[in-house]
Amino acid sequence: MNRMPPFSSPLLLGFDAMEKTIERLAKNGDSYPPYNIERVRRPDGETDRLRITLAVAGFCDEDLEVTTEENQLVVRGRQRDDTERDFIHRGIAARQFQRTFVLADGMRVNGAELKNGLLSIDLDRPQPERLVRKINISVKD
Repeated sequence: MNRMPPFSSPLLLGFDAMEKTIERLAKNGDSYPPYNIERVRRPDGETDRLRITLAVAGFCDEDLEVTTEENQLVVRGRQRDDTERDFIHRGIAARQFQRTFVLADGMRVNGAELKNGLLSIDLDRPQPERLVRKINISVKD
């Protein structure tokens, strides 16, 4: 029995890039650092915001980098090895990571905050204007 790709329907045009993105994300099995994604509702009922919170204990703001690359939010962490300290036991490793989140069209990153070992990144998506456009039909006989 052949497995049919999810975006192979002739009704889904131009979703090739999305299919490749989903395949790439499925291969990414690293679970470090752990994270939460929550919906933050505004009291005035305007657009919802999203907040991604990553547990990055031991990282300072100089060790972290948050960027958007095309339609992706990329969070990188790089800790420097402390060679001046003499450890008897080293159970907390200086570890690097890269965590990638795919952003839907129109998503904006509003800012990032590091507090008590948690990196919070706020995003929102403004409501797009509904655009209806009539397409003229030309007759060629």
